[in-house]
Amino acid sequence: MEAGYNPRTVEEVFRDFKGRRGGLIKALTTDVEEFYQQCDPEKENLCLYGFPSEQWEVNLPAEEVPPELPEPALGINFARDGMQDKDWLSLVAVHSDAWLLSVAFYFGARFGFDKADRKRLFNMINELPTIFEVVSGAAKKQQKEKSAVSNHSSNKSKPKPKPLIAAPEKIPISQAKDEEEGFEEEEDEHGDALCGACGENYASDEFWICCDLCERWFHGKCVKITPARAEHIKQYKCPACSNKRARPS
Repeated sequence: MEAGYNPRTVEEVFRDFKGRRGGLIKALTTDVEEFYQQCDPEKENLCLYGFPSEQWEVNLPAEEVPPELPEPALGINFARDGMQDKDWLSLVAVHSDAWLLSVAFYFGARFGFDKADRKRLFNMINELPTIFEVVSGAAKKQQKEKSAVSNHSSNKSKPKPKPLIAAPEKIPISQAKDEEEGFEEEEDEHGDALCGACGENYASDEFWICCDLCERWFHGKCVKITPARAEHIKQYKCPACSNKRARPS
């Protein structure tokens, strides 16, 4: 272990966590052949250590009791030849995740992190995929699914790049060119768009939907359209346009 290294702030503990995590991931992925050879079942109890420098080491556990830091899972080498390689690596990955958390919160307890600091530390850690997710390939799958959902959702819910028609009292400047009158209007932010139902301004944290007929924007809540329902609408018509088309000519 790297003696004498004691991170004292949330940021320092998180950097320590990322460094150790990087070393462990390296052992279980890019350096997996070397790691496998070092875990000889004929040897004594061995542990996999990760260091803040993003290096790893297979070694005997610390002799002092209690140790300076929490110890990793003991005897990982004994299970090497009794399991499928993939299952064995996944097992080591799970124990490595548990060890990383124990080290991080050991530092938090030792240097008196309060409730807010512990929560902030956990949230920072939780933003990273676990070692198990990286080793098993789940992290890549989750990232692909998240990207696909994000792209599909943005196509439905984000304002489309076409002229906006708001309430009569306030007409936002379009980003498009007016070819008929031969002039170019100045660029405007979506913040100037008004809901065709309630007249309130556009807000980036709210779901909006555009009518494909009159091209006005509406709060989803004002026209009773949720993001989930919008996913299945090929052409949206606002209540006013729907009523117009329903009237007899």
